Amino acid sequence: MSRTLQSGLCALVMCLAPTVPGQQAAPWHDPSPHKVQFVTVEEGARLEILDWGGTGRPVVLLAGSGNTTHIFDDFAPKLSVFCHVYGITRRGFGASTHPDSGYDQQRLADDVLQVLDALKLVAPVVAGHSMSGEELTTLGDEHSDRLAGIVYLDATADPTDYPGSSPAYMALFNKLPAAMRANGSPPDASNLRSFQAFHDFKVRQNGFEYPEAQLRASFNQNPDGSVGRYNTSNEVHNAIGRGALPRDYSRIRVPILAFFSSLSINYRYQPKDAQERTAIEEFDAATEVYEKRNKKNLLNAKGGVRMVDLPQADHYVFLSNEADVLREMRAFVVCLK
Repeated sequence: MSRTLQSGLCALVMCLAPTVPGQQAAPWHDPSPHKVQFVTVEEGARLEILDWGGTGRPVVLLAGSGNTTHIFDDFAPKLSVFCHVYGITRRGFGASTHPDSGYDQQRLADDVLQVLDALKLVAPVVAGHSMSGEELTTLGDEHSDRLAGIVYLDATADPTDYPGSSPAYMALFNKLPAAMRANGSPPDASNLRSFQAFHDFKVRQNGFEYPEAQLRASFNQNPDGSVGRYNTSNEVHNAIGRGALPRDYSRIRVPILAFFSSLSINYRYQPKDAQERTAIEEFDAATEVYEKRNKKNLLNAKGGVRMVDLPQADHYVFLSNEADVLREMRAFVVCLK
């Protein structure tokens, strides 16, 4: 649960680590085996494209809110064993340009379509995490003829049907243990003294590997090498939220593979007593009602849907449960016409 909150975790970290005059950061090189190019989608909007290579059907990866396509730096090379993998960083994030407008769902989906055109990709699979479900759904609704399939990586939450707007739901949320509601402690100055330290903090907090390149793409670096401010403005996130549309899968005519993570906002948390256990169970039950509604809505798609529940997975399913996602995606991609 709390997909948007979890995906935007980095966006909430707005602090500055102290700088030390006169020190310079050592050069850093992204170890992920990708090529980098940029595609202009309209005047003033140029998107970062990563190409991890591979042979076979093209698969295009879209990150969730708060991330760039570098979030796939570890996952994509393994995916490239059975397909040709690309990734797109949406406008307003990372190395892509940050224009003042163009953050509504339709424009963001159009950006992806223009990249598919520019790269001359024939019948690709588009796969996206979290918030990118908005772009995936619009592309499927309007351009199923251009696609071979769609993969939702814990990305089916309807932004217009979010349980956080329900007072009753939030009352259950507020009964959860404080450690669960906080969804982890923010990094302190020692965790921000370098990107390596920040990376190590994220790995400890999440319980799985997290690409350092993603952190470097989303945060500025201070002259001494410490981690600076998050480089996407709040207004970009707000504009994306304002431009979100209700999920309508009924016009999608290509096969869909959809992954669902743990219902709990902190699935590794162990309740300390019966009161905590009851609070978690009640909250998860309320969340399940919302999740079942999402799944029922998804079944309106016309191309067939395979749903994969990963009950002990993090929202970043492709990181926490990499082997499961790779196995399912391989079976899905190789069977497409």
